Amino acid sequence: MFENAFNNIDRFMRNDEGLASELDYAEQTSWLLFLKYLNDLEAERQDAAELEGRDYRPILDERFRWDVWAAPKINGRLDDNAVTGSDLIDFVNRDLFPYLTKFRQTATSPDSIEYKIGEIFSEIINKFRSGYALRDVLEVVDSLRFNTQSAKHELSDLYESRIKRMGNAGRNGGEYYTPRPLIRAMIKVVDPKVGETIYDGAAGSAGFLCEAWEYLSHDNLSGADYDTLQRRTFYGQEKKSLAYVLGVMNMILHGIEAPNIRHTNTLTENVMDIQQRDRHDIVLANPPFGGGERKEVQQNFPIKSGETAYLFLQHFIRKLKAGGRGAVVIKNTFLSNTDGASVALRKELLESCDLHTVLDCPGGTFQGAGVKTVVLFFEKGAKTRSVWYYQLDPGRSLGKTNPLNDVDLADFVALQPERTNSARSWSVDVANLDMSTWDLSVKNPNAPEEAPLRSPEEIIDAMLARDAETAEILEDIRGML
Repeated sequence: MFENAFNNIDRFMRNDEGLASELDYAEQTSWLLFLKYLNDLEAERQDAAELEGRDYRPILDERFRWDVWAAPKINGRLDDNAVTGSDLIDFVNRDLFPYLTKFRQTATSPDSIEYKIGEIFSEIINKFRSGYALRDVLEVVDSLRFNTQSAKHELSDLYESRIKRMGNAGRNGGEYYTPRPLIRAMIKVVDPKVGETIYDGAAGSAGFLCEAWEYLSHDNLSGADYDTLQRRTFYGQEKKSLAYVLGVMNMILHGIEAPNIRHTNTLTENVMDIQQRDRHDIVLANPPFGGGERKEVQQNFPIKSGETAYLFLQHFIRKLKAGGRGAVVIKNTFLSNTDGASVALRKELLESCDLHTVLDCPGGTFQGAGVKTVVLFFEKGAKTRSVWYYQLDPGRSLGKTNPLNDVDLADFVALQPERTNSARSWSVDVANLDMSTWDLSVKNPNAPEEAPLRSPEEIIDAMLARDAETAEILEDIRGML
């Protein structure tokens, strides 16, 4: 049912000239789903208050509630006189969005659902131009229900697939979507426990936080543990407006009522100002590559760099508590670049953390991304003595129709706890590294040696010999004619 609903939403959106891409579809679906979710949440809170004999004051004023403007009903059926056409667009643009935006100023806490309302509607706009197309979509969204875990699970799967399509449609597939099998493998290695805090300072669509929630939540959780997961476990920050909206909605669909994601540029925080109360037990992240921050932002870091990922890695190291665990995706060139920032950052990582594992990912792991990546697994508080490498080789070319899967990563996950050496894995003693470069390049000692490259002279001689042989054969054929 939900899959058909999402397909119908896409069909109606394609009929609106204001919506031109998968990014638009994901953004516009998100704010509509959010308001429908909020309506269902209010109904649940109202019922709970009545059972407990207390008053409940709804978050939204009456005229802005879903069942008043979006899906008014008479005897359980949609009111034929529900506002539509240009009147509906005018109401959304002139009344609804400005009203919802004000919640950012009146909310008591950035972590409250009220603040999320204000933040979301301050950062996006309604892109529907046709009130008739919007009315069609509203009717479909109204048919969705968020009141059971199975419904939320199915909706979250469909929403994830939409984020994946959106990521594939962009120039950089890794910007909005990190392959879920890779995230799950990272989480299994880090092995978070209930009571530990998990942080992603480049949250994107919150894939790491959602998968960590799935890893930790199960049916026999105690009430106290469930409350801990809901309120005091998952923390994120995201700079981009669309990604922030996607992340909040993704976490809500996974079952987290008021996600602790803040809309801010993480890199504007001076890492030297990070206090113990700001630190976390676990960091899971895939920070953006390249980009380049302004020089005033680089001043927030002891190692200055125009590479955004290098600034994020410094931030993550300092956001970890002593003994905290990190798993961070980064370009594989970080392991070998010889510029001053790369060398200094490798040195800091090795001397302030135990970089115990490097997972080398094959090309095509991230759809649309033209760079190869590695995953750094480290623990803060002890120097690195040995690094265990695993070179992932799924035995096929990865692509949109043949993506990375959980089976591809099963061998890595099985070998990592003991850091077992194999044809694909090996260990490097840090004492044997060149301390002038701290080069951590992936060099599999178990791989068969490649044949030595021929010199240019040898290649030219071989070509001339082949040409002479070809001419001789052609002369023989001429003689037989």
